[in-house]
Amino acid sequence: MSRLAAHGIEATLPSGWDGAVFCRTPGPGESTYPIMHAANFALPSDRGDYGAGAVESMGSGGVFVALVEHGPQSVSTPLFAKRGFALPLAARHFNPAGLQRVIRGQAGYQRFFNEAGRAFCLYVVIGSVGNARRLANLATGLLESVSIGGVPS
Repeated sequence: MSRLAAHGIEATLPSGWDGAVFCRTPGPGESTYPIMHAANFALPSDRGDYGAGAVESMGSGGVFVALVEHGPQSVSTPLFAKRGFALPLAARHFNPAGLQRVIRGQAGYQRFFNEAGRAFCLYVVIGSVGNARRLANLATGLLESVSIGGVPS
Protein backbone atom coordinates (compact mmCIF):
# COMPACT_ATOMS: atom_id res chain seq x y z
CA MET A 1 0.00 0.00 0.00
CA SER A 2 1.14 3.51 -0.70
CA ARG A 3 -0.22 6.89 0.28
CA LEU A 4 -1.13 9.78 -2.01
CA ALA A 5 -1.29 13.22 -0.45
CA ALA A 6 -1.28 16.55 -2.27
CA HIS A 7 -3.49 19.60 -2.74
CA GLY A 8 -5.73 18.67 0.20
CA ILE A 9 -6.56 15.22 -1.22
CA GLU A 10 -5.30 12.06 0.47
CA ALA A 11 -5.79 8.39 -0.40
CA THR A 12 -4.29 5.01 0.39
CA LEU A 13 -3.64 2.96 -2.72
CA PRO A 14 -4.26 -0.77 -2.31
CA SER A 15 -1.40 -3.11 -3.19
CA GLY A 16 -0.84 -3.20 -6.95
CA TRP A 17 -2.55 0.14 -7.61
CA ASP A 18 -0.94 3.16 -9.27
CA GLY A 19 -1.96 6.76 -8.76
CA ALA A 20 -1.16 10.43 -8.39
CA VAL A 21 -2.64 13.73 -7.24
CA PHE A 22 -1.55 16.63 -9.43
CA CYS A 23 -2.46 19.94 -11.04
CA ARG A 24 -2.00 20.60 -14.73
CA THR A 25 0.13 23.59 -15.73
CA PRO A 26 -2.25 26.47 -16.47
CA GLY A 27 -2.11 28.35 -19.72
CA PRO A 28 -2.23 32.15 -19.83
CA GLY A 29 -5.30 33.40 -17.98
CA GLU A 30 -6.34 29.86 -16.93
CA SER A 31 -6.82 28.33 -13.52
CA THR A 32 -6.26 24.66 -12.86
CA TYR A 33 -7.46 22.51 -9.99
CA PRO A 34 -6.30 19.21 -8.49
CA ILE A 35 -6.94 15.85 -10.12
CA MET A 36 -6.51 12.43 -8.54
CA HIS A 37 -6.03 9.38 -10.73
CA ALA A 38 -5.88 5.85 -9.35
CA ALA A 39 -6.03 2.49 -11.10
CA ASN A 40 -5.38 -1.15 -10.40
CA PHE A 41 -3.03 -1.22 -13.40
CA ALA A 42 0.01 0.85 -14.38
CA LEU A 43 -1.03 4.33 -15.48
CA PRO A 44 0.65 5.84 -18.53
CA SER A 45 2.35 9.16 -17.85
CA ASP A 46 0.37 10.90 -20.60
CA ARG A 47 -3.36 10.74 -19.87
CA GLY A 48 -6.37 13.02 -19.93
CA ASP A 49 -8.24 14.31 -16.90
CA TYR A 50 -10.89 11.60 -17.29
CA GLY A 51 -8.50 8.80 -18.20
CA ALA A 52 -8.07 9.10 -21.97
CA GLY A 53 -4.84 7.30 -22.74
CA ALA A 54 -5.29 4.95 -19.75
CA VAL A 55 -8.68 3.28 -20.10
CA GLU A 56 -7.93 2.16 -23.68
CA SER A 57 -5.26 -0.21 -22.35
CA MET A 58 -7.25 -1.36 -19.31
CA GLY A 59 -8.07 -5.07 -19.15
CA SER A 60 -11.41 -6.61 -18.15
CA GLY A 61 -10.33 -6.65 -14.49
CA GLY A 62 -9.36 -2.98 -14.56
CA VAL A 63 -10.63 -0.11 -12.44
CA PHE A 64 -9.79 3.53 -13.17
CA VAL A 65 -10.80 6.35 -10.80
CA ALA A 66 -10.59 10.07 -11.57
CA LEU A 67 -11.44 12.69 -8.98
CA VAL A 68 -11.46 16.02 -10.82
CA GLU A 69 -11.86 19.28 -8.92
CA HIS A 70 -13.80 22.15 -10.46
CA GLY A 71 -13.42 25.82 -9.54
CA PRO A 72 -14.84 27.43 -6.41
CA GLN A 73 -17.59 29.08 -8.48
CA SER A 74 -19.06 25.57 -8.99
CA VAL A 75 -19.56 24.69 -5.33
CA SER A 76 -22.92 26.46 -4.97
CA THR A 77 -24.38 25.31 -8.32
CA PRO A 78 -27.14 22.70 -8.53
CA LEU A 79 -24.87 20.25 -10.41
CA PHE A 80 -22.56 19.99 -7.38
CA ALA A 81 -25.30 20.11 -4.70
CA LYS A 82 -24.87 16.48 -3.57
CA ARG A 83 -22.49 15.80 -0.70
CA GLY A 84 -19.67 13.25 -0.89
CA PHE A 85 -19.03 10.06 -2.80
CA ALA A 86 -22.25 8.22 -1.80
CA LEU A 87 -20.57 4.90 -1.05
CA PRO A 88 -20.64 2.00 -1.55
CA LEU A 89 -20.64 1.88 -5.32
CA ALA A 90 -22.76 -0.92 -6.72
CA ALA A 91 -22.93 -2.76 -10.04
CA ARG A 92 -26.16 -0.89 -10.86
CA HIS A 93 -24.27 2.43 -10.86
CA PHE A 94 -22.19 1.40 -13.88
CA ASN A 95 -23.41 1.72 -17.44
CA PRO A 96 -21.67 1.57 -20.84
CA ALA A 97 -23.51 4.82 -21.69
CA GLY A 98 -21.79 6.42 -18.68
CA LEU A 99 -18.42 6.44 -20.44
CA GLN A 100 -16.84 9.58 -21.85
CA ARG A 101 -15.91 7.44 -24.86
CA VAL A 102 -17.54 4.04 -25.35
CA ILE A 103 -15.08 1.13 -25.24
CA ARG A 104 -16.56 -2.31 -25.73
CA GLY A 105 -17.11 -4.21 -22.48
CA GLN A 106 -16.39 -1.23 -20.22
CA ALA A 107 -18.84 0.74 -18.09
CA GLY A 108 -18.66 4.07 -16.32
CA TYR A 109 -20.08 5.96 -13.38
CA GLN A 110 -20.03 9.71 -12.81
CA ARG A 111 -21.08 11.75 -9.78
CA PHE A 112 -20.83 15.49 -9.22
CA PHE A 113 -20.61 16.49 -5.56
CA ASN A 114 -19.12 18.88 -3.02
CA GLU A 115 -16.92 18.17 -0.04
CA ALA A 116 -15.09 20.50 2.34
CA GLY A 117 -16.21 23.55 0.36
CA ARG A 118 -14.82 22.13 -2.90
CA ALA A 119 -16.59 20.92 -6.08
CA PHE A 120 -15.65 17.57 -7.66
CA CYS A 121 -16.55 15.12 -10.38
CA LEU A 122 -15.93 11.47 -9.55
CA TYR A 123 -15.52 9.37 -12.69
CA VAL A 124 -14.97 5.61 -12.42
CA VAL A 125 -14.42 3.20 -15.32
CA ILE A 126 -14.55 -0.57 -14.93
CA GLY A 127 -13.16 -2.99 -17.49
CA SER A 128 -16.08 -5.43 -17.56
CA VAL A 129 -19.83 -4.96 -17.25
CA GLY A 130 -20.11 -8.67 -16.48
CA ASN A 131 -17.79 -8.29 -13.50
CA ALA A 132 -19.30 -5.00 -12.29
CA ARG A 133 -20.04 -6.16 -8.74
CA ARG A 134 -16.45 -7.16 -7.95
CA LEU A 135 -14.97 -4.13 -9.72
CA ALA A 136 -17.39 -1.73 -7.99
CA ASN A 137 -16.22 -3.21 -4.67
CA LEU A 138 -12.58 -2.53 -5.63
CA ALA A 139 -13.41 1.08 -6.49
CA THR A 140 -15.33 1.45 -3.21
CA GLY A 141 -12.33 0.15 -1.27
CA LEU A 142 -10.13 2.84 -2.75
CA LEU A 143 -12.71 5.61 -2.31
CA GLU A 144 -13.23 4.71 1.35
CA SER A 145 -9.60 5.70 1.90
CA VAL A 146 -9.94 9.13 0.26
CA SER A 147 -10.15 12.23 2.40
CA ILE A 148 -10.65 15.75 1.13
CA GLY A 149 -9.55 18.72 3.17
CA GLY A 150 -10.48 22.35 2.78
CA VAL A 151 -9.24 24.46 -0.10
CA PRO A 152 -5.43 24.21 -0.17
CA SER A 153 -3.53 27.46 0.20
